[in-house]
Amino acid sequence: MKRRIVRLVVIATLLVGGIYGWRAGWFGGAEAAQTINGNVEVREVELGFRVGGRIAAIMVDEGDAVTPGMTLARLDAAPFADAMASARADIGVADAALVRQRNGSRPQDISEAEAALRAAEAVAVNADKEFARVSELAAKGFVSAARVDSARAAKDAARAAIDAERARIARLREGTRADEIAEGAAARGAAQAQARRVATDMADTVLTATSAGVVQTRVLEPGAIVAPGAPVLAIAITQPVRVRAYVPEPLLGRVKPGQRAFVVASDGRRWPARIGHVSPSAEFTPRTVETESQRADLVYRIRLIVDDPAGDLRQGQPVTVDLGRAQGAWRSPAWPRWSNAMAMDLRRWKGSV
Repeated sequence: MKRRIVRLVVIATLLVGGIYGWRAGWFGGAEAAQTINGNVEVREVELGFRVGGRIAAIMVDEGDAVTPGMTLARLDAAPFADAMASARADIGVADAALVRQRNGSRPQDISEAEAALRAAEAVAVNADKEFARVSELAAKGFVSAARVDSARAAKDAARAAIDAERARIARLREGTRADEIAEGAAARGAAQAQARRVATDMADTVLTATSAGVVQTRVLEPGAIVAPGAPVLAIAITQPVRVRAYVPEPLLGRVKPGQRAFVVASDGRRWPARIGHVSPSAEFTPRTVETESQRADLVYRIRLIVDDPAGDLRQGQPVTVDLGRAQGAWRSPAWPRWSNAMAMDLRRWKGSV
């Protein structure tokens, strides 16, 4: 019985010592090999209007949370409303012209042209008589040569007017050509395109949030005249939360896109995460990464998407990425971290035996 008690005490002592040794990192630091350091990415977007104008209102202030589609600011839309009214009027004019071209000439137009032709013919008859009379008087020396030239010009003009009226009648009877109808349709399309452009400009007088975040900076105030593209608000993007970390080359084979992991803050809080990207090229450890050894080893940048709906992680916050737990070596968040290392070393020892 005493021997059994001694054996149990020895075994318990060895187990406690072994656990303490693994926890303290005496036997190879298996836990350290499963974790890497990183930071929550700083993601910020500057929002502005695509059109210029006077800022009528800004609905948010610094520190306010915003959601996708939320209205943040507005421009004075009166100039754009006037431009829209003008564009709609141009569409009406173009529509009327196209309808007239497609319908062709009215009978009244042809009758009017025929009446004008008869009037031109009458004028031409009178011009011919006047020219004949003046020519006869000139032959007797009663009028000058200039008077004859004037009468001849009047006669020629009257004949040209007749030709013009006959051509107009022929054109009216033939109707509108296909190319003229196409030209009218193109003019209407241009007017409609202008109206759509003005409508787009009117829509751009409302500034909306493109993603969830927090107002970081309120650059301008209502009443300010803003140029197109000038920043009005700076938004810190809070969702999705992304962590940038660096994997040393020995651990590169254990990291794959889509792999599950955990992000751990300095106070011990942890969040589930998923590796979204692994850099295809190596680089030296950047100065912003604070590791215990501070060695300038080659590392590979990875990006993790963190499940943090409450937004507890802050941009730029240093965190630790637990890779070992992502591979199923842990049991629950309450399980001691050193148990992972102990289990792995025990499996290696059993395999070697």
